[in-house]
Amino acid sequence: MALKQISSNKCFEGFQKVFEHDSIELKCKMRFGIYLPPKAEIGKCPVLYWLSGLTCTEQNFITKSGFHQAAAEHGLIVVAPDTSPRGCNIEGEDESWDFGTGAGFYVDATEEPWKTNYRMYSYIKDELPKLIKANFPADSERMSIFGHSMGGHGALILALKNPGKYKSVSAFAPICNPVQCPWGKKAFGGYLGSDLTKWEAYDATHLVKSYPDSHLDILIDQGKDDQFLSAGQLLPDNFIAACTERKIPVVFRLQQASTKNYFFIATFVNDHIRHHAKYLNA
Repeated sequence: MALKQISSNKCFEGFQKVFEHDSIELKCKMRFGIYLPPKAEIGKCPVLYWLSGLTCTEQNFITKSGFHQAAAEHGLIVVAPDTSPRGCNIEGEDESWDFGTGAGFYVDATEEPWKTNYRMYSYIKDELPKLIKANFPADSERMSIFGHSMGGHGALILALKNPGKYKSVSAFAPICNPVQCPWGKKAFGGYLGSDLTKWEAYDATHLVKSYPDSHLDILIDQGKDDQFLSAGQLLPDNFIAACTERKIPVVFRLQQASTKNYFFIATFVNDHIRHHAKYLNA
């Protein structure tokens, strides 16, 4: 599959690049950012996938988070895809900020008119890793995943639905129990219809209850002053309770005076890079 390079910038002796390609799953052009650390010039490197939140593109994380130095030091390829299909000419795709464009929610839609293009789960799980493996010095046996808000939800469900695929998972302010929150009800209702069993298949709090073993070390950072935490959109307590019941290790850090933005992410991103490097470089 042909890749078109959009940009390339040297950064900490590696390269931050952006590519565009025609997606088979999403049936539109998609962009992703990829950081190639210095070690990628001499051999294969493990891959860490970042999933962004509502309204974001591939640009937010690569320009605002400050992850590059840590990724260079630990020899990690970091891939940051867009958050939804774009320009599909679906009626209503641009009407709201929390549904449609920029809000794919990392599910495979089953409802019209979304089901043809809105297949972000399969794109992240299958198509994108194959693309990375075919075009870059990536060790496909060593992958981890993390994300923010909607992307934190995406990271958690991808790790929980695919035991052993990812070496580790972490999240910043993830939507932990979408079947119970307004964002999730709106997105899942639109993409998945009224069948609640379809909703639960993309809900981390439900998925962790049937996760087959405890070999998954989860790190979550949550800002204490996050307005969406107090509004009941994130519901981390429900997820922590489910993890505790299943004896699945989760480190949950409630950070003082931290809100839901990239200043928050930049403050703790090095901790997350180290968390993943511990498993990816083991």
